[in-house]
Amino acid sequence: MVITIDKDRNNTLHLAAKLAPPYQLGRISGSAFQLQSEQRWFQEEIVPQSYHEQKNNNGETPLEVFVREHKDLLKEAEEWGKKTAESSTVVGALIITIMFAVAFTLPGGNDQNTGYPILSHKTPIPFMIFMVSDALSLFAASSSVIIFLGILTAHHAAEDYRKYSLVIWGFTFLFISIATMTIAFCAALFIMLQGRLV
Repeated sequence: MVITIDKDRNNTLHLAAKLAPPYQLGRISGSAFQLQSEQRWFQEEIVPQSYHEQKNNNGETPLEVFVREHKDLLKEAEEWGKKTAESSTVVGALIITIMFAVAFTLPGGNDQNTGYPILSHKTPIPFMIFMVSDALSLFAASSSVIIFLGILTAHHAAEDYRKYSLVIWGFTFLFISIATMTIAFCAALFIMLQGRLV
């Protein structure tokens, strides 16, 4: 890579810190992911370590240029991240509540003498599918809530926006919890209606 300094004493890192044109940013949906892409570009510049602290004619380091250029995008990304994390936390908490309650109110109820689930012996495979999917849903929803609470409580600075890849992990766990909750529901219906489906 050729390392140059322009007439305003901007090095290549100063230039990489500038905001991308709108047509380029428009290719990525969501301000947090746009900011993450911009930060990835900024941080991938291979320059001598001294260039990170070098100031231009305006007395700004490359990081200061990045923060100034991306100020609006930073604000939008922070708002988007908080709104997304808040709503996803509520959804995850509802799933946790439901799946926790379902684990103790099993289809068919419990035997009064032994305390074991009545239908676990009549339909062992569907019952096992029900229990495993209920546990997976509870685990995935809990993981999702923990991730989204981490985003909500995190310090928001220009250097921190790689953490929005955590949003993808949070959504993945939330999706898994919804999918396994649906499987548990279907297994419970099968268990309850097995003798009446014909």
